[in-house]
Amino acid sequence: MTSEALTTAQVAKMVDHTLLKPETTTEMIQAHVAEAIELGTFSICVSPSHLPVALPEGSDLKVATVVGFPSGAHKSAVKAAETAAAVADGADEIDMVINLGAVKDGNWELVESDIKAVRDAAPAPVLVKVIIESAALTDDEIVRACEASERAGADFVKTSTGFHPAGGASAHAVALMSSTVAPRLGVKASGAVRTGATALEMIAAGATR
Repeated sequence: MTSEALTTAQVAKMVDHTLLKPETTTEMIQAHVAEAIELGTFSICVSPSHLPVALPEGSDLKVATVVGFPSGAHKSAVKAAETAAAVADGADEIDMVINLGAVKDGNWELVESDIKAVRDAAPAPVLVKVIIESAALTDDEIVRACEASERAGADFVKTSTGFHPAGGASAHAVALMSSTVAPRLGVKASGAVRTGATALEMIAAGATR
């Protein structure tokens, strides 16, 4: 199905409705859950300190959280511990930030082992998404980061945290990520995706979330 043929409800069901501002309150989380259910999004994504999230009985809304966020510069053992705690608190999906310094060093062994530490702490059916911060990477680094994510057992690669000064998702990065790992892995466009037109552009480029 082409992006032009998607209905509003179908697009909504591909969305992780995200609230990661540091000043987020419990009341804001409750309102966020209600809004996600009203809009029919696939999930909410919140900071790990807001887990567990109370959902209405019978809701199929998934709960995602972030790990090593937003810098990715945490020790792998810290990311793994954060992941295990999030899974114990009911997280259905883990969005981890890659070790960007290791990417820039060309230390792909560390990049892969860092991702695998999170994967091992979040066994299936929990999904692991790897945030590669694509706007801060070269095309070659994007491809190699996606390949490392796949080798480490990730379920998705994700463009951005939305917090990096280099920027968020681009159709170019999404297309490159998709051509590298799809359909084996999902591709999530994140950061600056705030309109229906932008969402459709990302979907057309290969985004599945």
